[in-house]
Amino acid sequence: MYTLQDIAELLSLRGEEAQALRRKAHQTKLREIGDKVYLRGLIELSNRCAKDCFYCGIRRSNSCVNRYTLTPGEVLQAADFAHKAGFGSIVLQSGERQDEAFVSLVEQLVRDIMKQSGGELGITLSLGEQSEETYRRWYDAGAIRYLLRIETSNPALYARLHPADHRFEERADCLNRLRRIGYYVGSGIMIGLPFQSTEQVARDLLFLRDSGVDMVGMGPYLEHEQTPLWEYRHLIPQKEERYELNLNALAVLRLLMPKINIAATTAMGTLKSKGRQEALYTAANVIMPNITPMEHRKDYFLYQNKICINDAVQDSLDNISQVIQEAGGKISLFEQGNPLR
Repeated sequence: MYTLQDIAELLSLRGEEAQALRRKAHQTKLREIGDKVYLRGLIELSNRCAKDCFYCGIRRSNSCVNRYTLTPGEVLQAADFAHKAGFGSIVLQSGERQDEAFVSLVEQLVRDIMKQSGGELGITLSLGEQSEETYRRWYDAGAIRYLLRIETSNPALYARLHPADHRFEERADCLNRLRRIGYYVGSGIMIGLPFQSTEQVARDLLFLRDSGVDMVGMGPYLEHEQTPLWEYRHLIPQKEERYELNLNALAVLRLLMPKINIAATTAMGTLKSKGRQEALYTAANVIMPNITPMEHRKDYFLYQNKICINDAVQDSLDNISQVIQEAGGKISLFEQGNPLR
């Protein structure tokens, strides 16, 4: 059993000691879940958002964003490509909205994707905080997984990252709602935030463990100049430090939760060219190729220098295949890859 102090010390390892930690996580992954890597086709449904998080490029108050919502036809075309290409799952991701028009749109899209794929595509939603009724409507329509990143488990830090009308307790309660309904529940954190200590990252990992989540997507904090948090960019660790800390956190998480699904995030690849390869080798077993129509990708601009926004879908898939091979993994086609609880 790892204590808070143990985890903080592991997160602080560098050099050969850090490499040993990552090798141990790699061995644990192979022993517990094997070398398969599951594909989740990422469809960025809309960049319209009712939230105003201080770190996010598509926050409500950013007037520089070219707002869009994909048409049902665009979503179904992307989902059909994923199904025919052998992806086991897709992810519908969007800015947070709670209005009935949006809720109904998602509900119908889920039903249509299920019908189009003969129920073969697993559908993950990443659409933020919603009521229990909304979560249930989407679950009843056919969605089976939901990703809701907590970002930080520290209420005080959470308050520094969000306006006063955003509550940590509401975020955490949404995870409970999702569990009650029956979703596979995913969450995650940002690493390298201003005002964040290594000990806090250790607490975040324990929070994820104690929450019993089924999947985790966590990555480095990447700044965006059109956000309030840009003012504090001098307080964030250098890129190399954020990268090392993130890899160690992935390794520790795999040791804490050997059987869960862990994503190799785009943010890791943005921070370092081989970031996703190292994440996959160390701990991750899920990767999410972006299959959003190309003309909209540049507008889903969460942070600076985001990769893959100019890759054609087939180029993106070819790149993902190469990434997985370089990491020593094997692409799993036509499998949903639900976590081994």
